[in-house]
Amino acid sequence: MKRAEASDWPWQQPATPLAFEEMYSGASALGLQLSEKLQSLEGKRVVMTGFMAPPLKPTLSFFVLTQAPMAICPFCSSDADWPMDIVVVKLEQPVTALPFDRPIRVTGLLELGNQMDPETGFVSLVRIRADHTEKAE
Repeated sequence: MKRAEASDWPWQQPATPLAFEEMYSGASALGLQLSEKLQSLEGKRVVMTGFMAPPLKPTLSFFVLTQAPMAICPFCSSDADWPMDIVVVKLEQPVTALPFDRPIRVTGLLELGNQMDPETGFVSLVRIRADHTEKAE
């Protein structure tokens, strides 16, 4: 039996860049179709750059990463358009919300599949379990 090396753990692997445009291959009556690239990265480290959507509360255990900045909280207005190219970012430690108009870079393990947050009822299809967040240049 091989002894596990630190580089065998997913969070020690280099992160693969993933762009919002690479997430889906199309849509049908059954919903969004995940791209081959997105599916191939499930369970691996990825890095994405985007914007923090305005959060539900000032201290967050998760936030929504969007391709473009959003000026309003999508949960606070019934007529707000929620973009289809979003990623839920789960955090190990709560953080204070960042300015919604400044890009951030998120690195972590990619998770796919429908999942509902028990506290908010928010349903996600694509998630990153973040191990690092930072301001993007």
